[in-house]
Amino acid sequence: MNDLDLAALTANPLIKTRFRGFLPVVVDVETAGFDAGTHALLEVAAVIVLPDAEGIWQPVQRFHAHLKPEPGLVLDPAALKFNGINPNHPLRLAVSEADGLREIFNALKKVQKDTGCKRCILVGHNANFDLAHLNAAIERQSLKNQSPFHPFSVFDTATLAGLAYGQTVLAKACEAAGLAFNQSEAHSALYDAQITAELFCGILNRWESAFPFDEHNTKS
Repeated sequence: MNDLDLAALTANPLIKTRFRGFLPVVVDVETAGFDAGTHALLEVAAVIVLPDAEGIWQPVQRFHAHLKPEPGLVLDPAALKFNGINPNHPLRLAVSEADGLREIFNALKKVQKDTGCKRCILVGHNANFDLAHLNAAIERQSLKNQSPFHPFSVFDTATLAGLAYGQTVLAKACEAAGLAFNQSEAHSALYDAQITAELFCGILNRWESAFPFDEHNTKS
């Protein structure tokens, strides 16, 4: 998407009113284990979703970084086998955790500012996992003031898909939503963030078609 198209989308006043000033950003992380405090963060992707002039929400911009494992953090072989990541592969073109997050955060904050939103809110599939690892990295790198994200609120597509389609597993939820899910690309942060963004937008648009948003309900 070029800058002119993005500028037209970010100017839509619906964005800052739809979620009380929060800009939804779909995030997926790939890690070297489940424990956010001890296992390394290896990959992060973020996808911004915005409505068009007709109010149809869509993924519009993607950010992605491969990260070098932070010294002292654990690399669980079972986790690496599951996600297929070789942290030492030279073609990963990995950057430091601090540099990768700082670059993504700066890009997100620019769009957040352009939309008039006060913060970003993390959207994810089993979103608390992604937020926990992101928050741990933010703490490690002293990036609290640089992070655009709300520190604890999330939109979880596992919950939303359970409500909309009766499915909580990402692949099955996508199938129920009519989205093609590529198992061979799954567990790449960029792919998972993109397909989760499509799922989120589909659920949101389906809801909006049945129950159109009234911005007056958000005003106290």
